[in-house]
Amino acid sequence: MEALLKLENVGKRYGGVDASGVRKEVRALDDVSLTIYPRSTLALVGPSGSGKSTLALCMALLEPMSSGKIWFEGTEITNLPERQRRAVRSNIQMVFQDPVSSLNPRMTALELVMEPLRVQKRGDHRAQRGKAGDLLERVGLRGEKLNERPSEFSGGQRQRIAIARALALEPKLLILDEALSALDCSVQAQIVNLLFELQASLALTYVFITHDMAMAAHLADEIAVMDHGRVVEMGVVARIVNGPQHAVTQRLLAAARGIDNVADAPRPVQ
Repeated sequence: MEALLKLENVGKRYGGVDASGVRKEVRALDDVSLTIYPRSTLALVGPSGSGKSTLALCMALLEPMSSGKIWFEGTEITNLPERQRRAVRSNIQMVFQDPVSSLNPRMTALELVMEPLRVQKRGDHRAQRGKAGDLLERVGLRGEKLNERPSEFSGGQRQRIAIARALALEPKLLILDEALSALDCSVQAQIVNLLFELQASLALTYVFITHDMAMAAHLADEIAVMDHGRVVEMGVVARIVNGPQHAVTQRLLAAARGIDNVADAPRPVQ
């Protein structure tokens, strides 16, 4: 099977000056290589500051890399002109931890989901409105709710709007950057079920970013553990959970609750 997204030796460096005025370089990503296959879920797991979100931004072509290469569906996309990068970006969408910061508070739910279609000039107003309404219904929002603004929704409902908005351009890859961490357990379970349903019906591929090893084991096919900008361990869920090799992986597993039950539970058929 051909990879959907492939990263080879990706690096990201930031320059800066310390308190004494000495120039120094911070390596946010250091020689990261990953392969992600269609309709699969890869969980990027690691402590805060390990480079997970920086890697996600590079994957989505929202942050330039310092070194390395990225391929999407067999085509190298590392140094594409901006016009072609925009076309690739429509296939790689992100959902962030805090939907409040990514949703315009002056727009209704319907307008928020219509906006990517309008910006990309996909269909006329009637078609955009119809598609946005269908997507919101698909994520569990309908009727008079469509004309309400973000402040009138709960956290879980705002995340559903963010997911619908991310799906508007029919991406093949959805990157979920700590998208569940701000929600309580019951709402997390609802959103997880929604993600499984959408993956099965829309043939989506997910990159799920989290510090929660139990959630990663429940959602993912493979887990990549990051620390200090590097992937220190990667494998299928059962291998990572049952035979962790790296100290960071072991610490994350020790902190996880219900990891044995989660790891043994079958994932939904897709």
